[in-house]
Amino acid sequence: MKFVGKSKLSALAFLIVGASNVNAAPIEPTWDSMAENYQVPTWLQDGKFGIWVHWGVPSSVDENRPNDGSHYGRRMYGPNDGETGGQLEMTEKLAAFHAERYGPPSEFGYEDLVPLFKGEKWDPEALAKFFKDNGANFIMPLGCHHDNFDMYDSSHPWNSVDMGPKRDTLQEWKDAAKKNGMKFGVSTHLYWSPRFFNTARQYQTPGTLESKLFNMNYDPKMYASQDSWNQHWYDRCWEIIEKYDPDMFNNDAPYPDEKRGKGLGVKLFSDYINRDLEENDGKQTVVFSCKNGKLDPRAFTYNLERGGSADIREEPWMWATDVSGGWYYRKDQKNRMSVPVMVGNAVDAISKNGVVMMNVALRGDGTLPENQAVYLEGMGDFLRINGEGIYGSRPWKIFGEGPLEVKDGRQGENHKKFSQEDIRFTTNDGELYAFVLAPPNDDILIKSLAEGGELEDEISSVSLLGSDEKMDWQRDSEGLKIKLPNKLPGEIVNGFRVELK
Repeated sequence: MKFVGKSKLSALAFLIVGASNVNAAPIEPTWDSMAENYQVPTWLQDGKFGIWVHWGVPSSVDENRPNDGSHYGRRMYGPNDGETGGQLEMTEKLAAFHAERYGPPSEFGYEDLVPLFKGEKWDPEALAKFFKDNGANFIMPLGCHHDNFDMYDSSHPWNSVDMGPKRDTLQEWKDAAKKNGMKFGVSTHLYWSPRFFNTARQYQTPGTLESKLFNMNYDPKMYASQDSWNQHWYDRCWEIIEKYDPDMFNNDAPYPDEKRGKGLGVKLFSDYINRDLEENDGKQTVVFSCKNGKLDPRAFTYNLERGGSADIREEPWMWATDVSGGWYYRKDQKNRMSVPVMVGNAVDAISKNGVVMMNVALRGDGTLPENQAVYLEGMGDFLRINGEGIYGSRPWKIFGEGPLEVKDGRQGENHKKFSQEDIRFTTNDGELYAFVLAPPNDDILIKSLAEGGELEDEISSVSLLGSDEKMDWQRDSEGLKIKLPNKLPGEIVNGFRVELK
């Protein structure tokens, strides 16, 4: 852990530094026990930036298909009960496309798309190296999406070893991550797959191999109350944990609750942590994340998918976003967030005790589309210059200042441009860092660092990260004023090191 406390910086920094937990007894399978014992390992807080990967059967569907909301398998069979408005229109358009492109679902079902998913150009080592070269410190591929197709050597017959690419993608991702010095996570979206394929059931025959893909043994509406399904979910997830020993387990779906599911959800998650504690002499080294904002935030790492935080959160959290524009690859989809806004949002999240997880959507052949690579390269360019104020950093007493306000919670992530008035702070090794979230056109004024303001200590020097140019600055009752540098090393965000006496 790089951060060392100094009286110069806020006491808040001490409260939010991750700690290693030594437990005298196993965590009980309750959320109260998870909240009392769960500890975020410092590798996540220090590493700051990782890559989520959506890749599977939908990746190989015709790249010119209409928008499917990343749920091709569900929509290709036609509308579900209750679909209205834009969702209904999307499904009807997608179902018509499938019937024209591949044939009616009675003749060409989702199971017939599996052989099209070949991954013939997939090179996990090269991809992991590219991710690492652009600043990422962890990888989190999918183990299973809502379509019930496992991307690993699974006991479930519909898997990537026996079908499709015929490769154990999780093992190969893990090997590639290890080779590049990265942590390895797995994301599973399995839980509501019985509902996902509800409209496909009319075309299926019970007892067949295909029926297992479409979850014919479970009720599409009442599955959450079926002991058989909840146990099946637990067993499938535990198989991932035991076989691949992931550093991070992300549950991107509901899970068996305490009322209908016999608490098998919190049992799985506590078993995952307990397994880690037992193997590491009582020290937690793994991360459990999910999207349930109703839980005690101490009990897990909150995945604020496509969201953000309005202020510093006491518990570390994850800003998960998607650079493809649609989670799974489609040729014409576009990311509504520009590269500069994405980098600014990343710094904003980090200033508020967050870590960044950017999803990429590989083509069916396993290659990374060039328009997505540009986003990772933009982040990499920023980190190569400003990494000392990002990696290993912790929030300051306030996150920053400026007119742009970020919404709090999941969804609704910021797409607006930042200005030079938008400043974000971090601390690292006793130093204070200030990031200007847009290229300045004039002298910089940081109001929060005014004399008599948030910063009680005197400033000894100000330097621009990535530059040898001597900064012309002064501090008064209005703020810290920095004369516009002659040359800015960062094309998007520029960071200043503020050294204190």
